[in-house]
Amino acid sequence: MRIIDFHNHFYPKVYLDAVRKGPSAVRVTMDDAGNPWIHSPGDINIIVPGHRDIEYREKVLNDHGIDTQVLTFTSPGVDIETPKFAVRMSSQVNDSLASMVRAKKGRFTALATLPLNDPKGAVPELRRAMEKLGMRGAMLFSNVNGRALADQAYWPMYEVANELGAVLYIHPTYPLAVEAMSEYWLMPLVGFLFDTTLAAARLIFAGVVERFPRITWVLAHLGGAIPYLAERLDRGFRAFKDCRVNIARPPSEYLKQFYYDTVNFDPRAIELAIAFAGADHILAGSDYPHQIGSLELMLSSIRSLQITEADRANILGGNTARLLKL
Repeated sequence: MRIIDFHNHFYPKVYLDAVRKGPSAVRVTMDDAGNPWIHSPGDINIIVPGHRDIEYREKVLNDHGIDTQVLTFTSPGVDIETPKFAVRMSSQVNDSLASMVRAKKGRFTALATLPLNDPKGAVPELRRAMEKLGMRGAMLFSNVNGRALADQAYWPMYEVANELGAVLYIHPTYPLAVEAMSEYWLMPLVGFLFDTTLAAARLIFAGVVERFPRITWVLAHLGGAIPYLAERLDRGFRAFKDCRVNIARPPSEYLKQFYYDTVNFDPRAIELAIAFAGADHILAGSDYPHQIGSLELMLSSIRSLQITEADRANILGGNTARLLKL
């Protein structure tokens, strides 16, 4: 049974070197163990060996029986930097990830990062990443310095994604009203999930998903609250004229076509998502090697699901293999 971890993160050396050197919107310090700490507005990311050492990571995967990982960059990303820095660094990060994929021959694949704070610059980089580097799509942050992914500034990017049949993976970043989440790690614990939910709902109601039907959408962290709130979105569609202007069908009909990763390690929550979207739209994910992630919990939560063995095999790897043509 092939096991593929869809949701995990890597910081290439080229990025860490660039933000250390500066100028950058983030501040980098080092701890006593030699780990960089990236300080950004409302957040701290501790860059442990699994984040930055591909050989170390491969050993960890061997220890856990993970066959393949889908490498993605993550917050703070490049969008909080200047557009010039973002365009340059996106290209260098993508080149670095692609070189690791080639070198490791099947152990890894990757999704691109894009300079979303320069919507025009994101278009050629998406095309380059897919056509030249062989990536199947890109990871998008749930908002871009407060700008919604549904904003028409991104529609040229979606036109290219639609043309190429891209997989677009929405991962949260600093949510709106982040200043209310400064204590108790509420930003990643709560804010991330609701920002993903908000991004998905706006993409639906704005008509982006209907307008660009060849894009395949994936939501991080089991879709935030989407499986739980989809019925309420449908009620909004029926109750409010504004919710019907850009779409012809209730939101849940579009959202059931999305894919959802399993970075919510409560088996009952995963079973709710399966009941909503089907076992064929659920992707194993660990959030490795973040402090809040776990390869062990990814595996144990999926193995405890009350589902058929065929569905379990697809969630553990078959669905991602099909989606990314691995």
